[in-house]
Amino acid sequence: MSGQPMKDSAVRPELAEGLGQSQTGQNGMHRRDESITSLLEVKNLSISFGGHEVVHGIDFSIAQGEKLALVGESGSGKTVTALSLLRLLQDAQTSGQAVFKGLPGQAQADLLTLPLKALQSLRGQDISMIFQEPMTALNPLMTIGAQIAEVIALKQAEVPVNAQQLAIKLIESTGIDDAPRRAKAYPHQLSGGQRQRAMIAMALACRPKLLLADEPTTALDVTVRGQILELISTLQQQYGMAVLMITHDLNLVRKFADRVVIMENGHIVEQGPVQDVFTNPQHAYTRKLIDSAPTRDVREVGEGVRGRQNGKGGPGGQVSADPLPADRPILVAKNLRVVYPVPLPGFRGWFKHGEFVAVKGATLEVLPGQTLGVVGESGSGKSTLALAALGLIPSSGVMEIDGQPWGGSSQTPARTLALRKTMQVVFQDPFSSLSPRLTVEEIVGEGLLVHAPKHSKAERCTQVVQALEDVGLTQAQFPGLLARYPHEFSGGQRQRMAIARALIVKPQLLVLDEPTSALDVTIQKQVLQLLQRLQRERGLSYLLITHDVAVIRAMAHHVIVMRHAEILESGPMAQVFAEPKHDYTRTLLAAAG
Repeated sequence: MSGQPMKDSAVRPELAEGLGQSQTGQNGMHRRDESITSLLEVKNLSISFGGHEVVHGIDFSIAQGEKLALVGESGSGKTVTALSLLRLLQDAQTSGQAVFKGLPGQAQADLLTLPLKALQSLRGQDISMIFQEPMTALNPLMTIGAQIAEVIALKQAEVPVNAQQLAIKLIESTGIDDAPRRAKAYPHQLSGGQRQRAMIAMALACRPKLLLADEPTTALDVTVRGQILELISTLQQQYGMAVLMITHDLNLVRKFADRVVIMENGHIVEQGPVQDVFTNPQHAYTRKLIDSAPTRDVREVGEGVRGRQNGKGGPGGQVSADPLPADRPILVAKNLRVVYPVPLPGFRGWFKHGEFVAVKGATLEVLPGQTLGVVGESGSGKSTLALAALGLIPSSGVMEIDGQPWGGSSQTPARTLALRKTMQVVFQDPFSSLSPRLTVEEIVGEGLLVHAPKHSKAERCTQVVQALEDVGLTQAQFPGLLARYPHEFSGGQRQRMAIARALIVKPQLLVLDEPTSALDVTIQKQVLQLLQRLQRERGLSYLLITHDVAVIRAMAHHVIVMRHAEILESGPMAQVFAEPKHDYTRTLLAAAG
C-alpha cells in the first residue's frame, strides 16, 4: 500500500448544509456522498520537471465553503500541486484535469487547459493565493495599500481613489491597527504578522471562491499563528470561500480543516475527515506523521542517570543511581543588558545616538546536565540573549562560565579561547551555518584546529569520524562521507553535522538557537531525540532558544518567558506551564494547544 494513492473524498457531516454526509467504505476508507457538488475536482494530476515525475496521478476535490488541508513533508509535492492549479510552475509538464466549477457564464473549466487570457482573468478574481513568505511575495518598492489597490483596480475596474479606500477597508478587516497609516507603509516596515495579514487582504480583495494558502503561518510566532488562523477562518465563513491549506503542521490541521489529504513522495496515501484520519489512520506514513510530536525523554531532577550500559548506549540502561547534578551552575548571568545605538532625528543625531534596549536586565542560570528553555515571540530578545551569552555581541552586567568571569575587556585572549571551548552553539538553519566550500571532514574538524592544534591530521580524522558516528552519521550509510559537501545531505543530516561540529571539542554547554524550526516534523523529532540522548549520556547542559512550546515541553527543565526584551516569568518548566502567572504565558500556552 505504501506509495500508492488512496482515492477517497469524504466530507465531515458537520459541514454546512448542502455538502452531504460522509460514509465509511471498505477497509475503513471514507468516501464522499455522490450527490455532493464540488467546487474543484482534481483528476489524475501528474507533474513532471525535465522528464522526472514529482506528482503521480493524484485525485482530490474540494466543495464550496469547505476547508481542506494538504499535508506532507518537504518534497512530498503539496506546494507544486497547489501552484499547478494556477499554472504558476515554470518549465513544468502537467497532465490530468483540474475542473473548476461555477465560473460566470459557463458551467466549468479545466484550469490546466484554459486559455492563458481566461486564466489570468480568473487568477485573483475567482481563485487567490496566499504565499508562504510574504517578504518575498510582496513588492518591496510599493506600499502595502498601493499593492492591494492595484489588484482592485485591475480586477474590478475601480478608479484609483475608490481602489485606495477599498484597500484601507480590507487592511482594517484583517485586524491591522491604524489602517490608513499602515496602508502607506512598505513591506519592510511591517512585522511578519502584519505582512501576512496584508497578503491575506490582497488575496481577498475580490472575494474569491477558492483560496489557496501555502504554509501561511510557518514563518510566524505561535501567538501570531493563532491569530492568522482565526482570521482566515472568520473571513472564510464570512465570504463562503473554500480554502485549500498547504501545511506540515498537524496541530494547525486539527484546529482548522474539515478534511485532510496526506501526501508522500508525490502520491496521496490517505484522505478523509480530519477526526477520522487522526483517530484511525489507515496508512503507515499517516501514523508516522501523527506520532512525530516531540516527546519528553530527559533526566529529571533527582532521577538516576540513564545512558550507556556495558559500553553501549541504550534507552534506560542504568549505570548509576546518582541524581541529576544541581550544584554550581555552568552559566550565570545577572542583570544582563544589551543595547544597540540608533540615530536620533534632526540635528541631535549629529552629536549623539539614541539607544534601543534589546535585553533589559536578564538574570538566569543553567545547571549542569539540565536544559534552560527560553521561549518568546520574534523580537522578544531571546536570540540576542543567546548571542550575549556566547560573547558574540557586547553586553553589560555580570556573566560567568563554570564559575569564572566571562566577557568584558579585562579578559585575556587565552582565557577567552579556553572558555569558548566550554560553550558551543548550534544555529537555526544548518544550510546557511555550514560552509558550502568545506567538506564534512573540514567542517566537523574545524574546532580541533583551534582548540587542539597539536593533533595530527590522522588524529583529527579519527575524532571527526567518531563525532559523526555519535550523531548517527556513518561512512557505511554514506560512502565517501568525509569528502562530501553539505548540499549533498538533507536538512536533518546537516543539522546532525552541526551538532557533531559543536560536540567535537567536548563542551559542557550547548546554545541551541531554534535547532529544529527549519526541519520537517519527523526530522524534528529525530533531532530532539538525538539531543536528549546526548544529554543523558554526556551530562551536557543546553540553553535552548525557541518559540515552539512543544519543544520546550519535551526538552526543558527550567523555562524563561521573554517579551519586549524582558523576562516576564521563569521557573521549573512543569510549574510555569501548569500555573502560569503572566497573561502572556497563558496566551502562549493557549495558542500552542
